[in-house]
Amino acid sequence: MSVWFVTGASRGLGAAITREALERGHRVIATARDAAAVRAAFPGEPDGLLAVSADVTVPEQPAAAVEAGLARFGRIDVVVNNAGHGLVGAVEESSDEAVRDLFDVNVFGVLHTLRATLPTLRAQRSGHVLNIGSVGGFATAPAVGLYGASKFALEGISEALHGELAPLGIRVTVVEPGGFRTDFLSGLSMRVEPARIADYAVAAGPVREALAGFDGRQPGDPAKAAKAVVDVTEAAEPPLRLQLGADAVERVEAKLEFVRRELDAWRHVALSTGF
Repeated sequence: MSVWFVTGASRGLGAAITREALERGHRVIATARDAAAVRAAFPGEPDGLLAVSADVTVPEQPAAAVEAGLARFGRIDVVVNNAGHGLVGAVEESSDEAVRDLFDVNVFGVLHTLRATLPTLRAQRSGHVLNIGSVGGFATAPAVGLYGASKFALEGISEALHGELAPLGIRVTVVEPGGFRTDFLSGLSMRVEPARIADYAVAAGPVREALAGFDGRQPGDPAKAAKAVVDVTEAAEPPLRLQLGADAVERVEAKLEFVRRELDAWRHVALSTGF
């Protein structure tokens, strides 16, 4: 059985992945800003679960959680970078403070966790890094562009890691979920910028309204998503990218088609710039 290190494990997809891993007999180092939240999500602290407090925005805390996990289990096999939150607002409407907070968690939090866990995986010459991104990190939209930007960054990090870690026997997958019935669209995970610029009402307004009314009505089942995530760690050749949900597949296919059309239409310009 494997040892998992999961950030943001107290609720949402992180809790679902933790539960699925435990049910399959794996051991889990489950982190959240407050370990009490993990214990509340898993009453009685089941066998194989180690709840640890770790704010991913503070580099020393993921490192301390890794030390606690190694002291308890002796190894780490799967790292799930799940902690994160969303931001709603047109690009110009979004404050520096909100965007910096977003990137502190969604990007720098991942980097802090990777720096804490990768030395163990490299020493073992084995392991699997699962970065929980979003379909919005492949194809974003008005009003969620900065959230998408943070997940686009995670795509780039994952793509580079895939090449850097493959020779060491470590696999990397970035997961691109669509809409799932977690609390992601609630005030617990989604921050909405109060500033509204009238000129963006046509483009960003409908997205704001749709997200506000979509909480709890998303098409995706978190338990099924968690099963897919755990399944992919057991695959002989796991993918670099794993889309979850029919809506994610549809958006990825639409973007691929759009990019191909533009590339074909402007290929002559691209090729005209060489020697």
